[in-house]
Amino acid sequence: MRIHILGICGTFMGGLALLARSLGHEVSGADSNVYPPMSTQLLEQGIDIHEGYDVDQLDPAPDLVIIGNAMSRGNPCVEAVLERNIPYLSGPQWLHDYVLRERWVLAVAGTHGKTTTSGMLAWILQECGLEPGFIIGGVPGNFDVSAKLGKSPFFVIEADEYDCAFFDKRSKFVHYCPRTLILNNLEFDHADIFDDLKAIQKQFNHLVRIVPGQGKILSPENDQNLKQVLAQGCWSEQETLGENGDWQAKKLTPDASRWSVQLAGEQVGEVNWSLVGEHNMHNGLMAIAAARHVGVRPQDAAAALDGFINARRRLELRGEVNGVKVYDDFAHHPTAILATLSALRSKVGGTARILAVLEPRSNTMKMGVSKNDLAPSLARADEVFLFQPHHIPWQVAEVAEACIQPAHWSADIDTLVAMVAKAAQPGDTILVMSNGGFGGIHQKLLDKLQG
Repeated sequence: MRIHILGICGTFMGGLALLARSLGHEVSGADSNVYPPMSTQLLEQGIDIHEGYDVDQLDPAPDLVIIGNAMSRGNPCVEAVLERNIPYLSGPQWLHDYVLRERWVLAVAGTHGKTTTSGMLAWILQECGLEPGFIIGGVPGNFDVSAKLGKSPFFVIEADEYDCAFFDKRSKFVHYCPRTLILNNLEFDHADIFDDLKAIQKQFNHLVRIVPGQGKILSPENDQNLKQVLAQGCWSEQETLGENGDWQAKKLTPDASRWSVQLAGEQVGEVNWSLVGEHNMHNGLMAIAAARHVGVRPQDAAAALDGFINARRRLELRGEVNGVKVYDDFAHHPTAILATLSALRSKVGGTARILAVLEPRSNTMKMGVSKNDLAPSLARADEVFLFQPHHIPWQVAEVAEACIQPAHWSADIDTLVAMVAKAAQPGDTILVMSNGGFGGIHQKLLDKLQG
């Protein structure tokens, strides 16, 4: 078929393009903001990308248009597709119908850690000879693409709770029909499409309902929000992770770069990797437990994780100048901010200074839903620098005032860079947190520190 994808440069839609191309289809796409790394990845695969949504790109009409969830009524291409009666599907629906229907799907759901845990699980299966397919919302460090068909029945997918398209407001993951389901955690997020936590729990309950009886659901024993979801009805086998659960992870070093894997009270493996932080240890344990469901021995899975490389923008060192390190992280929710800062603190020690630089960029953050939790989540930093985006209904100055450590803010990125560079001293670590490009602040900081 000739398939045209609207919104092709998002990580999920770009992944679909790679899968469709691998299935032998002729694939093209469009986006209003064509940018790397996805644009580069697609062009390398020979996929044409149109900048913008002029309707000429639909002449001659493709056999199918896949419409991304960023598209809405009023978009010229969307209107033309409807007017001309061109066949269309949402991305998740296409994925189910053409890729997942015959596969053993291992889905990774939850508010935090989906990309990292999916990458870990795909890498374990790959290292243990299972050659899985996968689609992950970022390019995992061990692979050169974000999606692959694979050569076995097993398919790993990052199971996102965001909606599918303007015509399908269910969460994407209801299309994925997993046999192995990881529920990492659950908090209120995506305030732009969910009214409250109960609305998200309802979607997670739909996901739990489609796991077969002999399928397996893995969840942390102490997550009350997930417990409430599972209490609404669960018909599948369950395993829990935690102190009194089926699985435990025990730190062997303070920064959790080495840890042991326990199953039913017995040590079954040990991980010694380049990652740090208890949140990554938790993600790794989930991946090991899920891999066991498809026949991978825990000791083999643990050994595979020794060679795991995280996706970009997960506590990624961007450079070091004059003894000052600059890290980048995707953290865009108070829980993720706290976890990232805790991991970095365990890495650098108690005496080294951490300067935290935050852009409140996610839709939930912009709406101010979690602003009261931001100052406590930044507590592990020694100094805080906040960016004030234009056109949001609240002031980051409120967060700065609530911080226990020195905190500063600016609505101008260059001014913010100058403030951070002035405060930085040799031996300091700067942690930049945003789920966007943040105006190229990482390079600007490195340049300014260079003097």
